Amino acid sequence: MQRPFYITTPIYYVNDRPHIGHAYTTVAADVIARWHRQAAREAFFLTGTDEHGSKVAEAAAAAGLSEQEFCDRTVATFINAWQTLGIHYDDFIRTTSDRHKKAVQKILDAMRTARTDDGRDVVYSDYYEGLYCTGCEKFLTEKELEDGLCPYHRKPPEKVKEKNYFFRLTAFLPEIKRRIEANELVILPEERRREVLGLIDQDLPDFSLSRERVKWGIPLTFDESQVAYVWVDALSNYISAIGYGDDPQKFAKWWTNGEVVHLLGKDILKFHCLYWPAMLMAAGEKLPDTLFLHGFFTVDGEKMSKSLGNQIPPDDMVDEFGVDASRYLILSQYPFGVDGDIQASRFVTQYNSDLANDLGNLVSRVVKMVQTHFDGKLPEPHKPIDGLDVLMQAAEKCATTAYGHIKHFRVHAAITEGLNLSRAANKFFNDTAPWKLAKSGDRDSLGGILYACCEALRIISIVLYPVMPTKMTDLRRIFGLDDATRTLDDAMTFFSLVPGTALTFDQPLFPRLEAKKVKKTETVAPPEATSDDGLLDISEFGKVQLKVAEVLEAERVEGADKLLKLQISLGKEKRQIVAGIAQHYTPEQMVGRKIIVVANLKPAKIRGVESRGMLLAAKSKDSLFVVTPDGDLPPGAGVS
Repeated sequence: MQRPFYITTPIYYVNDRPHIGHAYTTVAADVIARWHRQAAREAFFLTGTDEHGSKVAEAAAAAGLSEQEFCDRTVATFINAWQTLGIHYDDFIRTTSDRHKKAVQKILDAMRTARTDDGRDVVYSDYYEGLYCTGCEKFLTEKELEDGLCPYHRKPPEKVKEKNYFFRLTAFLPEIKRRIEANELVILPEERRREVLGLIDQDLPDFSLSRERVKWGIPLTFDESQVAYVWVDALSNYISAIGYGDDPQKFAKWWTNGEVVHLLGKDILKFHCLYWPAMLMAAGEKLPDTLFLHGFFTVDGEKMSKSLGNQIPPDDMVDEFGVDASRYLILSQYPFGVDGDIQASRFVTQYNSDLANDLGNLVSRVVKMVQTHFDGKLPEPHKPIDGLDVLMQAAEKCATTAYGHIKHFRVHAAITEGLNLSRAANKFFNDTAPWKLAKSGDRDSLGGILYACCEALRIISIVLYPVMPTKMTDLRRIFGLDDATRTLDDAMTFFSLVPGTALTFDQPLFPRLEAKKVKKTETVAPPEATSDDGLLDISEFGKVQLKVAEVLEAERVEGADKLLKLQISLGKEKRQIVAGIAQHYTPEQMVGRKIIVVANLKPAKIRGVESRGMLLAAKSKDSLFVVTPDGDLPPGAGVS
């Protein structure tokens, strides 16, 4: 019997309203939880808000509200945003709630009475003097600063001296390291695992678990002049919501006996991968099973910021694209886990290509032919039909493959499986040309083709349901299906639809969208006449951005003999490219290699795989050689 599955997002600061960055992690967690439920596994999905600390107190004062009034107002925007995006969480924890306060005080008391292996107190009192970033709500060392500024908030930290209680982190680091190396504590992706192990080797200091000067927080039971350090407070949400402070049976089910997965951004790695495991060890509790840290993303190549106006509130996306398409667009930009770019400028194009054209148009064509030629009733299946076996094989393995991706947090790849089945069904439909069979009167073959396409759509409705639950429910209603047959098992067999079922269809599943028109603000002069001698003007060549990249991972593209899919590093950015070099280089030969890439090509899909760039290679007769830099240049270095 499978263990219960417990997945969490980080809880979000309430000093600002939700934007696409918050939505990214939360929608991903929702999709993963829905997939596990489809596989007949109990799942519990938690999200919430982090409402204590000096940053929140400052924001409340600036708004002219009490801290609680400010929190209540901002929390409502998160709850509304998640409802708008169709996010189905099992609990929403607030750090200002009584149940959370009980849990925080319980774990603080447990740590207070704990002893290290050599008999020292885990919690001890001392003075702290150092640098504190209010934006991060954390203490910084001089080494962590960049030009004297916090690397994330670009502001100088505040100098602080106060009496605090400290947690003896150093006593737990050797055991944490052992568990990570033994994969008892799984940290993904591998790059983040290496980063955590590197941190452990940097002689990290003990950390303060309380603050004397901050008043907006949870008081310590053993010293009410101090409040819990905001990260100690925040991290405890993962157990406060499932009964640590008041429901031992619930806590045992989801934490002690469950598979515990934390999704989070890489900027809070140290707190989750070191502080949190150490706190749990001191309190005598089990550690989480997996911590998955996704990367940062830009929006159309720019870092998200209020000044640029590119934070994209979820409500705005839903107003333009609808709930389901917004969820799809947020998660389908690049592989989950790496740094990437949200191509907001291409949302309409991607929506029309993937959803309106590939999936929506398939539904319309197939169902309308059933309505026209079979009185709207599902025809009988029929064999043999050219290409049917290929479609059946793709359909029957689609859900299993997609769920395998989900279990390894490859959300982007799971979505691609559903879309690829849609493309396979479109190909089958076009290759068999049922409209010709309708004219010739071959009703058996015509009916068999339409039945097979309907079966593919039924399976697609299960595979893509976790991402687009409303639209896939609408698709299932066309075939008279309810949620009882929306399981992983149901998606693994062909010929499940009942012939003679009346199909109901009255409007497109994904109506095409028009891009918003941009008003012209200046007159553009007509281009000068160009010669056709094949020569480039220097200004044209100057637009090409050549950069050094390092290949992090490489694998063959399924079904393509010439293509390799490469995960590359451009320094501060990770991305994926597809290259036609598989007949000359194995994946193993490419990993670790420095290459030269064109970094500013528009994204393209090659065999259904997105490619964001192109490597340079030289060809001579039957030989091909990847262009590499003459020297050990760092990833991201420009080539001129």
